Amino acid sequence: MSNSDAALTPGQVETTPAGKGLMSQETRDIIVNGLWTQNPGIVQLLGLCPLLAISNNVVNALSLGLATTLVMAVASGSVALVRNFIPHEIRIPAFVLIIAALVTIVELAMHAWVPALYIVLGVFLPLITTNCIVLARVEAFASKRSTAHSILDASMMGLGLTAVLVVLGGMREAIGKGTLFSGIDLMLGPVAKDWVIPLAHDYSGFLLAVLPPGAFIGLGLLIALRNRMQMRDGGRGG
Repeated sequence: MSNSDAALTPGQVETTPAGKGLMSQETRDIIVNGLWTQNPGIVQLLGLCPLLAISNNVVNALSLGLATTLVMAVASGSVALVRNFIPHEIRIPAFVLIIAALVTIVELAMHAWVPALYIVLGVFLPLITTNCIVLARVEAFASKRSTAHSILDASMMGLGLTAVLVVLGGMREAIGKGTLFSGIDLMLGPVAKDWVIPLAHDYSGFLLAVLPPGAFIGLGLLIALRNRMQMRDGGRGG
């Protein structure tokens, strides 16, 4: 939580200084924090259960990431709008209720429009309700900030997580199956069956990559790469 987060009590409303445009310094900070500096997947290490379990290919990773981003953005915007009407003592149950309602809507929509993908994602869709990333941003940011900044923060955090999911899913699918976008027809329909990209002919696959240990190894490599880039940039800055 930043110093500006702590300076606001649950009953206070953030005000934006006059003359600041959409891309103010605060807006840029929110974008950079969500996508890189405080990325929930490789920096905060939040929501590791779905991140590791469902990132066995690009399509599954992208689908869960976008669903989580949608829930985060709408939940944060909703909390920012009604925060002054929620007693401080019951704010957490109220936040969870809002998140659960949104997750139910997403579940029903996916069940109706992409039932095959809904079945593949399985229990990890309802688990968005208890995902610590969603509740953490609602509690730490949306309950203290303006609606626009809350939606932006949640969207950037969600997209940051989605990016990690997609990269990890791409790594595991490419090494484990030798393809990219396997199962894309589950998301876009039968017309997309030919969109699968084979990376190597007669590739028998590497089973470890698509099993849970492969997810831990892949995530560790991404964290190490990010830390290496930070160290390099810090050395240049010094």
